[in-house]
Amino acid sequence: MAWNEPGGNDQDPWSGKGKDQGPPDLDEVVKKLQEKVGGLFGGKRGGGSPIGGGSGKGGSKLVVVLIVVVAIVLLGMKSFYIVQPAERAVVQRLGAYHSVTTPGPHFLIPFVDKKTIINVDQVNKFGHRAQMLTKDENIVDVTLTVQYRVQDAADFLFQDADPVKTIYSAVESALREVTGKSTLDEIITQNRSAVAAMVKQNTQALLKTYRTGLVVTNVNIQDANPPEEVKEAFDDATRAMADKERVQNQADAYANDIVPRARGAAARQVEDAKAEAFKVVSEAKGETKRFLALLNEYQKAPKVTRKRLYLETMQEVLAETGKVLLDVKEGSNTMAYLPLDRLMNQPKMAPAAAVQLPGYESLEAESKTRKLKDAQRRRSEVAADRERARRNR
Repeated sequence: MAWNEPGGNDQDPWSGKGKDQGPPDLDEVVKKLQEKVGGLFGGKRGGGSPIGGGSGKGGSKLVVVLIVVVAIVLLGMKSFYIVQPAERAVVQRLGAYHSVTTPGPHFLIPFVDKKTIINVDQVNKFGHRAQMLTKDENIVDVTLTVQYRVQDAADFLFQDADPVKTIYSAVESALREVTGKSTLDEIITQNRSAVAAMVKQNTQALLKTYRTGLVVTNVNIQDANPPEEVKEAFDDATRAMADKERVQNQADAYANDIVPRARGAAARQVEDAKAEAFKVVSEAKGETKRFLALLNEYQKAPKVTRKRLYLETMQEVLAETGKVLLDVKEGSNTMAYLPLDRLMNQPKMAPAAAVQLPGYESLEAESKTRKLKDAQRRRSEVAADRERARRNR
């Protein structure tokens, strides 16, 4: 009879009631716990009957059903998995490669399929430093950084035993190859970016050959220096090259400033010369036409024209002179005295009327008519010359 049933005299094994006892018996405690668990599932508590007997069979079946349900739920939870956007899942079926799943929910056969999640967007980085021999038989100390990521998850897992170690070796090989084909100046100053690009290209070619599943995203040469023993001399050479480039840039800037101005001045002088030549030629042609016109008039009336030309010429020549000419008849003893020094110092007055010689009236009328015609002809010719000059420009 249990201690907590009627008639059990309230003998609680965990309490200190009754007689003074030592620690409770462990077997008795386990037995009582089994009885309690059996009571929960419908088993008989009293008489010490076993849990599995009688109505305990139905409780055992219920436990089995619950275990099966829990197992199915757990298997169902493990059969579905989700791949994140930056990941790829490599699925193995019975240990062999099966497929690569893309981001999203997927189903997995329990105990048959196995998945491995690979992050394909994570960029990894490592540094490398080495001393190598250049094309011109110099030693250079190069330090570079390499960035890479996983491109093909299946190749990364199965095609190469250690892809990370392979990329280290590929960078070392590519760097030595490119350095051996380049001069020291190209690596240190002139062509550093091109050297880094060639190292990246050669490294990627090796990784593709070994099918590592990796891709090189960037190669950057952090530092490239000669050995410490000759570093000071190379620094001087580098400063000299920088000074050379600075002076060259200044010279180019001066040339770009002075050459266009010189070309502009030369072009201006050429155009001025062309204009002067055209002017001289046009004036010569005009004088030629005027002379031919005078020649035509001279041929019509030689004496009159000759006299008119003589008078006009003498008037132009003697108009600004300080000399005085007197027409004295032959045999005349008259002496004319003119105070030239006073005449020269006197303020200029209006020019005196021209002395008309005998027979000058008819000559003057005729010459006015001819002058008017000549002036009209010259104006028309000058206008025509100007129009041709404007068109030629």
